[in-house]
Amino acid sequence: MAADPRHKSRALLEGPDRAVARSMMKAVGYSDEDLARPQIGVAHCWIGTMPCNLNHRDLAQRVMEGIREAGGTPIEVNTVAINDAITTGTEGMKTSLVSREVVADSVELVAFGHMFDGIVTISGCDKTIPAMAMVLGRLDIPGVTLYGGSIRSGSCTKPNKVFGDRKLTVQEAYEALGAFNAGKITEEEFKDIEDHACPGAGACGGQFTANTMATAYEMLGISPLGWNDVPAMDAKKLDVAFETGKLVMKLVRKGITPRSLVTERSFENAITGVMATGGSTNAVLHLLATAHDFGVSLQLEAFDRISRKTPVLADMRPWGTYTAPEMYEAGGMPVVGKRLIEAGLLHGDEMTVTGQTLAHDIEAAVEPAGQDVIKPLSSPLKAEGGLAILRGNLAPGGSVIKVSGQTKKLHRGPARVFENEEDAFLAIKEGRIQPNDVMVLRNEGPRGGPGMREMQLVTGALQGAGLGETVALMTDGRFSGASRGFVIGHMVPEAAERGPIAALRDGDSITIDVDNRKLDVELSEEEIQQRLAQWVAPPPRYKKGVLAKYARLVADASHGAVTDL
Repeated sequence: MAADPRHKSRALLEGPDRAVARSMMKAVGYSDEDLARPQIGVAHCWIGTMPCNLNHRDLAQRVMEGIREAGGTPIEVNTVAINDAITTGTEGMKTSLVSREVVADSVELVAFGHMFDGIVTISGCDKTIPAMAMVLGRLDIPGVTLYGGSIRSGSCTKPNKVFGDRKLTVQEAYEALGAFNAGKITEEEFKDIEDHACPGAGACGGQFTANTMATAYEMLGISPLGWNDVPAMDAKKLDVAFETGKLVMKLVRKGITPRSLVTERSFENAITGVMATGGSTNAVLHLLATAHDFGVSLQLEAFDRISRKTPVLADMRPWGTYTAPEMYEAGGMPVVGKRLIEAGLLHGDEMTVTGQTLAHDIEAAVEPAGQDVIKPLSSPLKAEGGLAILRGNLAPGGSVIKVSGQTKKLHRGPARVFENEEDAFLAIKEGRIQPNDVMVLRNEGPRGGPGMREMQLVTGALQGAGLGETVALMTDGRFSGASRGFVIGHMVPEAAERGPIAALRDGDSITIDVDNRKLDVELSEEEIQQRLAQWVAPPPRYKKGVLAKYARLVADASHGAVTDL
């Protein structure tokens, strides 16, 4: 059914009263003909600080060409981005999750203020992907989100005794640091990995947070199935960008908006995709936030319920074997979707931006003969999904554990309490962490950090030191999608909210029971409350500026760490 393709921009650009607006637009180079067409925003995150978004200008140009060919007028919009891998282990990492809100807010403001009739959002690094999806729900104008794509894998100039000749991702750079500090690789081998882990444009090349969210949004229905899978430097990526420009014009003319497509069942499809690919714990945080902006009620328990019935099918880094480009070559998310449809685990009748149902789009899946990345239903990597939600007297509001590559189901050990990530990393580096310890990293939550830093430097150090299988780690912060090991994050309430994690002391006995979804300390409720009554919160680290504002506004992790709850 046809809709007014200029349902927003008429009020901005039509009639004698809008002469000033037209005059300003003509100064930029737009003609009367341009201004009489639907105005389509093309928002991207090009920035000169990282490889993740390095191809966004090229993609934006192709998207704009597609929009022009389909009869629209594209308007380029640029916003900021923060790179998690670069900032990790420093104060700079506190800005990462905050940037999700800033990116979404900035694009929302421009699109609302300039009355775009439709929008294409292009994302790359971890937080820009959910941000560019969240803004579609906020604006609810016809729109599509496109992921810039994964980086290629790297390779060392010669094999070493720890990593052999395996294909490199940023994960190996993290773990090489731990291996170097533990004396397991030489300085030359360490430098070889540093120099070759990231060989060009694109986001980190495993089923880390970027690829997890990009594939989840295909399952959600706001990106065409398989388009986000195409790697950043594959020639087909520019073709996909051109088709994205044409697609958004179809949506504009039909008046199809994101909220008219996306339902609670769509979010269940997205969660199922995350579980089947062993995706990042950050998916919990970001899908909760996206659902909030789409006006969909999504509860933390949905992740655990879906995980319990969804097999892990994709053998992906960081816990598995293959990289994201290899996943694409194996057929990508369309093949994963095919398996899930066969198992009756997807709501195949949910609509997508293609104008077809998810099941219809999955029918086009092409599976190369002999591919080994995506396993058959008859022999999944794990019978249950990659994430679990734990509760107990340490996390009454919930916490998240990644179990994709884990066979371990139970850990009991003494707490080793750290007030920040830096102190925890130093303890590993100095050899002060022992097998069976439970490292506790607090004051790293959304409010207490502020910004909920990733503990990737610590998890990488544990793996590199050979402690990944014997030491547990829990935090009110979060983890990189590249993290692996027996690690629990997103603990609610966080320490800054006087959560039980604030009561812990060195030596307290902690039990992590995955099967029963429990996270407990062997203390009575009375003793926990007595300790909390004596606990004094550290003073706010930032009293002015964006981090201070964020700390005042942010909700807890079980509500997606949104700032407008």
